[in-house]
Amino acid sequence: MSLENIISELEKLKFPIGKFMVPDRIDTTILNGWISDLENLPSQLKNAVAKLNEAALQKPYRPGGWTKKQVINHIADSHSNGFIRMKLALTEDKPIVKPYVQNLWAELEDGKNTPVEVSISIIEGVHYRWVLLLKSLSESELSRTFIHPEYNLEYSIKASTGNYAWHGKHHLMHILQ
Repeated sequence: MSLENIISELEKLKFPIGKFMVPDRIDTTILNGWISDLENLPSQLKNAVAKLNEAALQKPYRPGGWTKKQVINHIADSHSNGFIRMKLALTEDKPIVKPYVQNLWAELEDGKNTPVEVSISIIEGVHYRWVLLLKSLSESELSRTFIHPEYNLEYSIKASTGNYAWHGKHHLMHILQ
């Protein structure tokens, strides 16, 4: 196998559903689909891990990647941060959010060894509140933004909803593959 093929295969394992792209126009249908994705993720994760034993959960989803357990614990960390970032955007004027080093969080004891059921419970609770909040927002509230200093970019709540919906499906595929 050529080096190009190896890189291509690793890229497919890393991004099984492709990379997130913000559409030029985010209409109600797209937004409602993303909210539905967030609403359904906890049960999809439960189903994905239902038949996995501890050995399978400790297996990396790709060479050099996190274990499936770390992926689930990462989703709990990431989506908790995402929910808070949106709440900050709703209550402050263009807040600068705090980035975090995801790879280092994944290597902490709780990132490596928290039982998946615990993190799925966190995801269930966060997603319940997140979906409730998102469904209540007006168009002007969905357009509110936060600034991510790591990328020096401004993100709207609407676009960020899509990014987190993609993120959940992206990591769900890591667990399923």
